Amino acid sequence: MVLSRRWAGFLILVGVWTWVIWPRFAVAIWNDARAWSTGEIGQGSPTGFLWVHALLIGASLAIGSTVGILGVRGWRAGRPPRSASPPRS
Repeated sequence: MVLSRRWAGFLILVGVWTWVIWPRFAVAIWNDARAWSTGEIGQGSPTGFLWVHALLIGASLAIGSTVGILGVRGWRAGRPPRSASPPRS
């Protein structure tokens, strides 16, 4: 399968977007009282709420990274091949 440069760029943007959005969400989950057994942020053991969201965030970052890498590979494949020496006339 060959990607157009436009689709490759879109995949790169999806990968970047993933790394912009999900870490902010992780901070919000960490600072949520429901994530901790005592109801105090960072105190007590993590609850199922934290673990489920941590798995969701980890999976999303892995998928987003994979999509971004595929976009970079597609972008590079769309370049014309470099010649080792200039053409002779």
